[in-house]
Amino acid sequence: MDAPVPLLPAPAAADRLGPDWLPGPAREGLTSTPFGLYVHVPFCATRCGYCDFNTYTADELGPGAGRAEYAGTAIAELRAAADVLGPDRPTVSTVFVGGGTPTLLPADDLAAVLAAVRELFPVADDVEVTTEANPESVGPASLARLREAGFTRVSLGMQSAAEHVLAVLDRRHTPGRAVAAAHEARAAGFEHVNLDLIYGAPGETDADWTASLDAVLAAPVDHVSAYALIVEPGTRLARRVARGELPMPDDDVLADRYELADATLRAAGFEWYEVSNWATSRTARCRHNELYWADAHWWGIGPGAHSHVGGLRWWNVKHPAAYADRLARGESPAADRELLTDADRALEAVMLGLRLRDGLPLDRLSAAGRARAAEAVVRGLLEPGAHQAGRAVLTGRGRLLADAVVRDLSD
Repeated sequence: MDAPVPLLPAPAAADRLGPDWLPGPAREGLTSTPFGLYVHVPFCATRCGYCDFNTYTADELGPGAGRAEYAGTAIAELRAAADVLGPDRPTVSTVFVGGGTPTLLPADDLAAVLAAVRELFPVADDVEVTTEANPESVGPASLARLREAGFTRVSLGMQSAAEHVLAVLDRRHTPGRAVAAAHEARAAGFEHVNLDLIYGAPGETDADWTASLDAVLAAPVDHVSAYALIVEPGTRLARRVARGELPMPDDDVLADRYELADATLRAAGFEWYEVSNWATSRTARCRHNELYWADAHWWGIGPGAHSHVGGLRWWNVKHPAAYADRLARGESPAADRELLTDADRALEAVMLGLRLRDGLPLDRLSAAGRARAAEAVVRGLLEPGAHQAGRAVLTGRGRLLADAVVRDLSD
């Protein structure tokens, strides 16, 4: 892949988010391309041993960067974003509040952020508004307040129904809490409820994984995400594995877990639409994530958040104190930015599209990629019927080897 071509020098601390932040080429298609907002809430009560996200516990934060001030700081960046986008601002089709643990903030603070979005941007009538939540960080009252404020979807971090697996992952909730929270979300009026699972943790048995899937299907959910455990460098889990306290996840076990998840969920009426995501219908899919996979436009609010508009990509400084300080001075919170070439964007579209149930038109591949796609059909990695119809769609076996297939077809 060609190296991204810088559009402008890396923004210095004195750079301001003004109308010139997005030059002409990046504004093309601004109002006709789906647009979403991501709001990163970087706080966690404790750090899970497997997590390498940009999150902070209370003792890692400096003055002015705590939870109490955060909603106002995020709204300041929303106002700056609105100024950059100008009078012809794109209509917001999705809002996703992630983290961290967004629901460590009071529900009124999350409601205030969403109210600011509506004040500053045109918002679609059918806007999807998601918040992530840890099961122990929500209850009937907070969920009712979020629903009242306009949140339509909640994604709960269940991870497992086995107590000893939750302990290995450093999760704080009890095994049944996630399902109870899903029931509370439905009772509060949420249209869409997701449960997140992680499989392949050290000590997890076949019976544990089956029990986790059964627990999910006993909950009132219309979306399930299931991810293989990855031992990320620098995490507590990685250090425990390095010391020999815990084994590395076994690739064969991970494949077996995935196949069981797919078979179990499909039998219950869920269909995969991205390698790690299943939904009961098209309307139950996470539209915000589909926006990412379609290489559309989004603005990321918060420390460490990434944005992409018209091929211009940038990312904010990571620490909440530095982020808050820059915004307080009226400066850009961006750490760096780059302009992707047309070749870069075409390659990313291939890499993302191949992970989707709808697949990718074969004419999006290079000549070499199309030849490899034909070979992948013979090897059972791509669906023959879809290939005949001019699309590259992963088979069940292809999903197990998705990263390798993507690399092979996008070279």
